Amino acid sequence: MRIVTVSLLLAMSASPLLAETPLPADPSTKEGMSLIEEGARIILRSLLDDVQPKMEELQKGLDQALAEMGPALKELLLKIDDFRNYHPPEVLPNGDIIIRRKTPAEIADPDGQIEL
Repeated sequence: MRIVTVSLLLAMSASPLLAETPLPADPSTKEGMSLIEEGARIILRSLLDDVQPKMEELQKGLDQALAEMGPALKELLLKIDDFRNYHPPEVLPNGDIIIRRKTPAEIADPDGQIEL
C-alpha cells in the first residue's frame, strides 16, 4: 500500500510540468495550487522519511546475503554455462523440479524457433 502511495505522490510531484502551462489570472487559484503542491511535498517527505530506515535495513540484508551466497552462485554459474542450453523447468507430480539439458543437436539447430 505504501508503494502505491509513494508512487502516487511521486507522480504528483511532477509539478514542473504544470508550471509550464499558464495559470489563470485569478491570484487565489495560483495560491491554492501552490498550497496543494506544498502539501504534497510535505506528505511525500514524511513518507520518504518513514521508508528510508526500512530501505537501509533491506540494503544491509541484501549485501549480507550476497556476501554469503556470492561464491556459491559464481560456482553454480560456472557449471551451468549458458541458460539457452537447457529446456524450461518441468514440475513433476511429486513436486520435484527437473531442468533438462538440451542435446548437442538441439543446441546446434533449434529449428529456427525462438524459445520464450
